[in-house]
Amino acid sequence: MKSGVLSSGAATRLTSAMQEKRKRHLFETLDGKSILMSADWSAGDHAVIEFCDVSFAVETALSRQLDVLTGLANRSALMTRLNEYVVSRSRGAVIYIDLDRFKFVNDTLGHPVGDALLKLVAERISRLLGPHDLLARVGGDEFVILQSSEEQPLAAETLARKLIDIVGRTYLVHGHTVQIGASVGIALIGVDGENVTELVKNADLALFKAKTGGRATYRFFTDAMDRESQARRAMEIELRRAMVMKEFSLVYQPQFEIEGSRLVGFEALIRWSTPDRGHVSPAAFIPLAEEIGMIGQLGEWVLRTACAEAASWPAPLSVSVNLSPLQFKNPKLVDTIVSALSNAGLPASRLDLEITEGALMDDTDTVVAMLEEIKKLGMKVSLDDFGTGYSSLSYLQKFPFDKIKIDQSFVRSLESSPDSVAIVRAVTALGKSLGIMTIAEGVETENQLRQIAEEGCGQVQGYLTGKPLSPADAATLIKTQH
Repeated sequence: MKSGVLSSGAATRLTSAMQEKRKRHLFETLDGKSILMSADWSAGDHAVIEFCDVSFAVETALSRQLDVLTGLANRSALMTRLNEYVVSRSRGAVIYIDLDRFKFVNDTLGHPVGDALLKLVAERISRLLGPHDLLARVGGDEFVILQSSEEQPLAAETLARKLIDIVGRTYLVHGHTVQIGASVGIALIGVDGENVTELVKNADLALFKAKTGGRATYRFFTDAMDRESQARRAMEIELRRAMVMKEFSLVYQPQFEIEGSRLVGFEALIRWSTPDRGHVSPAAFIPLAEEIGMIGQLGEWVLRTACAEAASWPAPLSVSVNLSPLQFKNPKLVDTIVSALSNAGLPASRLDLEITEGALMDDTDTVVAMLEEIKKLGMKVSLDDFGTGYSSLSYLQKFPFDKIKIDQSFVRSLESSPDSVAIVRAVTALGKSLGIMTIAEGVETENQLRQIAEEGCGQVQGYLTGKPLSPADAATLIKTQH
């Protein structure tokens, strides 16, 4: 087939362009070349026509609209197509998909397996789409579907359910059996945004709600999500400012040995008060600090401040400091802890670092290695919120914790739930058999204290034995105990 020969369709379109006296027309030859016709009609019925091979430019433009790995549309192509929908007032939905547990697969099995998995996911999703739907890959493990169906929101909901099902099925990738999931956020075109940017943002907000709601689920965008997002953004700005303005403080909750009611130490708890918001709950700002990457800076401040305060207490009183799972992502964490102890002049034996099961879940071996280094330096390590996760027992096998903290949810229901009694009994017995101290947190009544004592729990903290105290009040309590 000779270069430059036109198909019958292309020839017809070129003839039509000449008859309509178009100044520019792009057509394709049978061998795949892209030819741009430029016509100068200034002479009237006659034209000076120039043909130019623009194949390279067209291929480059097309490549900029495609995701290199999967061959799907990219973000640019998605936004272009979505804008056409908005302008034409067509009905449809923006369906935002994020893969659950993909990062774990990528980190543990390597990027080649991760890339192959993304291709398989793209193939599975593509099989669910209608002829006029568009699938784009817009991030590492993020996909967006532009669904063209008029039957909304039913069509989007139906597709979301199918997506969660098919993406969540097992994959075989390079000899590895892989299990992931999908969370889905949905924004309806013509309803949930006046322009392209708003639609994608709102679908992303709905996706965030789906992920925080337990993953492997879907959520439609609501106005409340937008309000929550704006409130979260405002808190983020204030949180960053609070670090600079030194609005954080620490309080110290006493910990007692049950036998003899002897004060053994304090747990350092962070507090944040602002002129506008007043007291902000740690349950609200700690997760946000983790999400925006501030937890390392905030955690270091807590550690250094607590060590400095504890250095003024008489030996052997200890201070317990909570470490976020994300702090273990920092390879210099141990150095930071040693520096805090050194600067404060606090012996390592008087620092108790509390971690939750979440710290061990993602990269257990690395975290255990760091904890072993901490133990060798003389510090104590406690497993906090014991019994609330799925793998607490297995972690006791992997690392010799000094203390187990029985979660307050079990303590508070001791008087009403036989199951909680059984759990507290089992944990204290486990601690004794392993030579690990047990401490019950959240003790608020005499009956609770009596029950945990009868079950053999060694230590206690809670509002009954002592509310969180300012540094000055903690110093006063110490004087009465020594």
